[in-house]
Amino acid sequence: MKYILLIGDGMGDVPVPALNNQTPLEAAATPTMDRLAPASEMLLVRTVPEGYPPGSDVANLSLMGYEPEIYYTGRAPLEAASLGVELASDEIAFRCNLVHVHRPGDGRLIMIDYSSGHITTEESAQLIHALQAECGSDRIALYPGVSYRHLLVFRGCLPEGFFTVPPHDHSDQEVSGFFQEYQKVASFQSLMARSESILAEHPVNRERERQGKRTANAIWLWGEGKRPAMQTLEARFGIRGGLISAVDLLKGLGVLGGLRVVDVPGATGYLDTNYAGKAQAALDVLAQDDFVLVHVEAPDETGHQGLAREKVQAVADFDARIVTPIVEEMERRGEPFRLVVTMDHYTPIHRRTHEDWPVPMFLYDSRGVAHPSGRTYTEANVLAAVEENGLKLDSGARFFRRFVEQERGDE
Repeated sequence: MKYILLIGDGMGDVPVPALNNQTPLEAAATPTMDRLAPASEMLLVRTVPEGYPPGSDVANLSLMGYEPEIYYTGRAPLEAASLGVELASDEIAFRCNLVHVHRPGDGRLIMIDYSSGHITTEESAQLIHALQAECGSDRIALYPGVSYRHLLVFRGCLPEGFFTVPPHDHSDQEVSGFFQEYQKVASFQSLMARSESILAEHPVNRERERQGKRTANAIWLWGEGKRPAMQTLEARFGIRGGLISAVDLLKGLGVLGGLRVVDVPGATGYLDTNYAGKAQAALDVLAQDDFVLVHVEAPDETGHQGLAREKVQAVADFDARIVTPIVEEMERRGEPFRLVVTMDHYTPIHRRTHEDWPVPMFLYDSRGVAHPSGRTYTEANVLAAVEENGLKLDSGARFFRRFVEQERGDE
């Protein structure tokens, strides 16, 4: 049996006025999902335990069968694992975003763009290397990641009550109070002040400004934590496989879960990602092993940006360029497979941030399922199917055990 987990990050939404009160999932052309879902069972799964932040870190950890209550220590340690950065016991990892902020001159700080105009990986690497050269020390080290997503490792202790927030939760909002948190740590206070001047003078930003693009004029630290201790998926569930994603967070989960992490050239985490390469990488994994996870970030990014039409495109591309080629090739191979299409969390366009609502998904089995839904895959249809069959699961761990046929679940 082959197990295929396809995740459209942040794909869930609520009716959008600009889409004739449809959700992007309802508005998008999704012929392959429309073919599979009626023959599948539909599930509603709580991926974010009560009291936990509804981030992709918690939600995807949950979808991979790990209980966040046991294994979650923060987002950045997962990204450190992806980059091959080993954290010592006295080190704390932070996600380091390259952001674009605005200072009106009255003491306020406005978060304009959490992604610096989706700066390229090549451009941002130059900026992070420059910051490391000027600001790196025995207490602070910076590592380049993908696009605007990078890593900072801090050696030391944080003051009691210290907290950070994700910049994508505060687009076009004042963040002065959150910025003041960094002033509580002497190393960060110096880093923040020096980094803005270094970024302002860097040739990469000068060229972006000349081209009318948003510059990366500041850094933003968040998602801090220490290295978690995790068993591999093989030890927990007896399965071997691989993970395909453009996002360091997901790659880190794969590393810690003992999966083979496949780097796909041109995988960007946005609408221009290399879909064909990701689909082929998944099929290559399935030719050798019994499990693959494919993660697509674009629906989440467009949700954070509040872009309705672009989110519809992201969902349609997910179906046409990930689900379709994988399913068609598996059917051609004639091997039995179980396939799940899901989101990790909702990212409603009107909110431009994550929600912790239980996520709708469908589970297709090439051998057939006991209670086929008879419905296409939309948020409303899954809710209706679940009301009829009562197939609600209270954790991602229970979902994953059911997915790999180690638990029957609620019937």
